Amino acid sequence: MTNSNRPTTEIADVYRGTFIHSTQQTALKILEDKLLGVDTDGKIAFIGKGTELDRLSQTFGFSPSEVTQLAQHEFFMPGLVDTHIHAAQYSYAGTALDMPLLQWLNTYTFPVESRFEDLQFAHRVYSQVVKRTLRNGTTTACYFATIHTDSSLLLGQIANDFGQRALVGKVCMDRNNSVKHYKETSQECQEETCRFIAELLNKKYPLVRPVVTPRFARFCSAALLGQLGAMAKNNNLHIQSHISEIVEDFQLVKDQFPESESFTDVYHKYNLLTDKTVMAHGCHLSDEELALFRETGASLSHCPNSNISLCSGMLNVRNVLNHKVKLGLGTDVAGGYSASMLDAVRRTLDTSKVLTIQDPEHDTLTFEEVFRLATLGGSQALSLDDRTGNFEVGKDFDALRVNVAAPDGPIDLIQCEEPKIILEKFLNLGDDRNIVEVFVAGRKVVPFTEPTA
Repeated sequence: MTNSNRPTTEIADVYRGTFIHSTQQTALKILEDKLLGVDTDGKIAFIGKGTELDRLSQTFGFSPSEVTQLAQHEFFMPGLVDTHIHAAQYSYAGTALDMPLLQWLNTYTFPVESRFEDLQFAHRVYSQVVKRTLRNGTTTACYFATIHTDSSLLLGQIANDFGQRALVGKVCMDRNNSVKHYKETSQECQEETCRFIAELLNKKYPLVRPVVTPRFARFCSAALLGQLGAMAKNNNLHIQSHISEIVEDFQLVKDQFPESESFTDVYHKYNLLTDKTVMAHGCHLSDEELALFRETGASLSHCPNSNISLCSGMLNVRNVLNHKVKLGLGTDVAGGYSASMLDAVRRTLDTSKVLTIQDPEHDTLTFEEVFRLATLGGSQALSLDDRTGNFEVGKDFDALRVNVAAPDGPIDLIQCEEPKIILEKFLNLGDDRNIVEVFVAGRKVVPFTEPTA
């Protein structure tokens, strides 16, 4: 007798224990003593009760002796999604946070990014940032690279080699006058972006895709923005940029694009606001602009560490969510000094509490809500939630195996705690020592197996 639920591919791995994830309806869902099977394509084949081991093993054709049992203080959670990170800035992360944004870019960022024409330097930095983010549980990253096509392609290769799910963007800007040797003409930018997209797609990496990347409206001409919007549409690609990071942004953009009603309207006019667009920051967006985000399906990346470190502003996440705008979290290295998404979780909670201090009527975010933003919310912001973000049958198994009692780890457990408390302790106190294994599309990517040369 044929079971209609039998997967078409064989089971590769089965895990038994506690699984914690989010759904669209529930910020935190705890599944205790469950069996989760991963097929040979890296997808979740089934989720069932641990007490149904014998039945499930017969139905799906695996041996009960091959099941991996989680320890008492372990759980699985979905991989963390970093919706905004500048891979090229990783070399100076943790320093150079003594200036406001525009001065910071000219003094630190552009001179460093200009070095990525050197592929040897690029390989060293990009290898380090991919390994660091994976160790810290980032299974999906949306990367800004630099204006250099070949080193941007190299970032895609490195992410693929280490097994990270990634969107990689060659930066486009034709109006940067502060560092003369770090800009392109509109024609060069168009040609090189076309080459970048074609060559990266031609690699057919299973988990790495190009993302159209105008750095910021102020650094792009109207002609370039129009070209990039058309390029994204014609190739059905993701789009990423920055928006309303600082108060001054509105006037700076208004001076350059006087015909536009708002910063958001600039991107909208050039077809850069789509359901595959993620815009970083948005600290100073109006309600009308948020309504346009909702209408177009575009999303925001909340980068609280950077917003605080560069004194840019504080995003009212609750207001964004009330407008039903998709939102994920980002580290925004190196404006944000930490490459860990756990830091993004903590700074998101801190920012929400500061807003409550300023206005007691503010509805403070809960840690459960922020957990969802860092996982399922991020996958939704990147329009990847059909493939990843939580533990649903048919999705890729992107997951962290967390041990809050890891030897020499940062968490002291005084007594036996329920899973919700254990998760909260990990989010507030944990680090990479507690992340004992990382899986992307069913493949164990941490601990590392060094890619071959």
